[in-house]
Amino acid sequence: MHIDAHGDHHYGHGAAGAHAPGMTQSRMVQIEQDILGKNNHLAAHNRAIFAAAEILALNLVSSPGSGKTTLLTRTLNDLRERLTLAVIEGDQQTANDAQRIRATGARAVQVNTGKGCHLDAHMVGRAYPQLELPHGGVLMIENVGNLVCPAGFDLGEHHKVVILSVTEGEDKPLKYPDMFHAASLMLLNKVDLLPYLQFDVDLAIANARKVNPGLEVLQVSATSGEGMAAWYEWIESERVKVTL
Repeated sequence: MHIDAHGDHHYGHGAAGAHAPGMTQSRMVQIEQDILGKNNHLAAHNRAIFAAAEILALNLVSSPGSGKTTLLTRTLNDLRERLTLAVIEGDQQTANDAQRIRATGARAVQVNTGKGCHLDAHMVGRAYPQLELPHGGVLMIENVGNLVCPAGFDLGEHHKVVILSVTEGEDKPLKYPDMFHAASLMLLNKVDLLPYLQFDVDLAIANARKVNPGLEVLQVSATSGEGMAAWYEWIESERVKVTL
């Protein structure tokens, strides 16, 4: 890993190492358990740091193209007079999204994971101090666009927020149940496009609640602003909880 002149983190371009010829399945399982165990230990450390500073940490997860970054930039612009927010921006390559975030005036650190398909607790722990987020602030962690890998990796966040756009299928929660099960809130995004699509909102929500009966759902559009006030109220109510 190296840190560039902008303070962004780069974890290389090497192979992901997902397959190891000649290694037994039991050995692979043991390695995975060791990795997750180490990650959980680091996540607990992150969580303690966030708690001490009364920081609300949210892990935003979605498929590529869900409108996650657009939703995040609108959130930062709309809330900058009410809350102090900063962003850890995860992607495999480029700092494009971090540049969009910084254009709002919010502090952001880009973490490029290379061939890795998700952020982990170590990456978040390394990036967080650079943000110098004041006591009581809100940390937005925009994870790599992927509904598989990020589900199993705790970053120390208070909540995973999964974004599903209406341009995707209603069966996404059934295809990727681990992610929707791990989330506290689902944002059904791009609802301004519903008049032009054959997308069953009720079915999508029902499918999500099949895998997570307690999942909260908000319908939003980062483009038109529809439903965004409810999203902001949710953020503010969760921030209050971490300061009690």
